[in-house]
Amino acid sequence: MLVAGSAVPAEAAGYRYWSFWKGADGGWAYQQQGPSVHLPADGSVDGWRFAVSPDGGQNAAQPRAGTDFAALCASTPPQQGRKRVGVVLDFGTADDGASAEQPPEQRTACAAVPANATSAEVLAAVAPPLRYDTNGLLCAIAGYPKAGCADQVGAGGKAGSGTATGGTAADGTTAKDDGSGPDLGLIAGGVLVAALAAGAVWQSRRRRPR
Repeated sequence: MLVAGSAVPAEAAGYRYWSFWKGADGGWAYQQQGPSVHLPADGSVDGWRFAVSPDGGQNAAQPRAGTDFAALCASTPPQQGRKRVGVVLDFGTADDGASAEQPPEQRTACAAVPANATSAEVLAAVAPPLRYDTNGLLCAIAGYPKAGCADQVGAGGKAGSGTATGGTAADGTTAKDDGSGPDLGLIAGGVLVAALAAGAVWQSRRRRPR
């Protein structure tokens, strides 16, 4: 992004958030559906990465771990009527964080969930507690980070005065309030993560008219 009238390019602002990925062809592909509507198949892998990234889309930072379902679920045997989904959680680096809070180590899990479970329910099964904002935007996984939600940051990773307003609501549409930030996740046709945990809260938000 260029600042009008300036001879030097300005570093574009980014956002500090959890991005949502799927294992594909031995690597990662940015997930085009929100986790509350995406139905992962048995044998698939969901990935999550916390980082300072551009405003959504495929340029976001990918999980740094691999996507080998066989390795992720080697100790979780198949169960009748349930599916297995590998999960990779990459909490990012200290530079991605907003404070002195140290990110947890990367970790993986294998969720054995009902066949009709969404990626939101998969995440709720393996990485509580989850934290959301009032628009249903995913702010924290396994309690990290303790504060903030898709905060805008400027050059050098410093927090700006605005916050991201785009994201995927419970029904998979884009949530945007006062227009102070971009439609995160609409960039390149993608979506920023938003998920609601299983249970009454998730169900009530899913039925809320937009």
